[in-house]
Amino acid sequence: MITATPAELIDIGANLSHESFAQDLPAVLHSAWVKGVRRMIVTGTSVASSHAAVQLHVAHPTRLYATAGVHPHHASELDAAGIEALQGLLSQPGVVAVGECGLDYYRNFSPREAQIKAFRAQLELAVRLRKPVFLHQRDAHEDFIAILREFRTGLTAAVAHCFTGHSNELDDYLEAGLSIGITGWICDERRGQHLLPLMQRIPADRLMIESDAPYLMPRSLKPRPSTRRNEPAFLTEVATTVAAARQQGYEEFARSSSAAAVQFFGLPQGTLP
Repeated sequence: MITATPAELIDIGANLSHESFAQDLPAVLHSAWVKGVRRMIVTGTSVASSHAAVQLHVAHPTRLYATAGVHPHHASELDAAGIEALQGLLSQPGVVAVGECGLDYYRNFSPREAQIKAFRAQLELAVRLRKPVFLHQRDAHEDFIAILREFRTGLTAAVAHCFTGHSNELDDYLEAGLSIGITGWICDERRGQHLLPLMQRIPADRLMIESDAPYLMPRSLKPRPSTRRNEPAFLTEVATTVAAARQQGYEEFARSSSAAAVQFFGLPQGTLP
């Protein structure tokens, strides 16, 4: 029976199909559970990893959900067959969003033209299938927001995954109706401090948190883990940091961020016991 657990956290972005979790995923899920991270959205970043994310949902149907999409790093790989495969995955139960998709001009692992084409194709999928979008943007804000604005009226919902931008980017995203995903970047004293004063500007029903595991371990964790691999269990550090920046109690923020995730992804209401 589902009961109220106010401190439940929902991790809206964890790369649990990553090879670093292949040997000990059950232990990783247990550690997350102990810390109150009850549900997680497993991120699809390619057709293959999206398939793997769906299989994780099948294995853990009440705890793990999946996205299906192609990250801009893999945009060159997305052809007509890939779009068809994504559409098939997105029709399956437990697949709650299109993505991770968007633009990344920082790495440019795929040519910009290929990134834009793949981004548009996945936004078209989201509009057609009435699915929310899990978005990635790095060093590509102007092109990214211009393309999003073209599609925004047809999208049911969209979240800026791993938001690391400044005030002007936040203004654009909020004006466009986006939700905001915050990671352990905000816990980095070297490059994340500018995010702290922005937290109070984000409406509670549009603010969610994510580990982006195995990446972006919160640098403020004490004691510092012996491994460099981030885990969903460490999401509590992100929650603590964001709650403090918003001048909220941990429990209050946990409730609001989890409620926002339930609403955004269409997850079952209530919390896992």
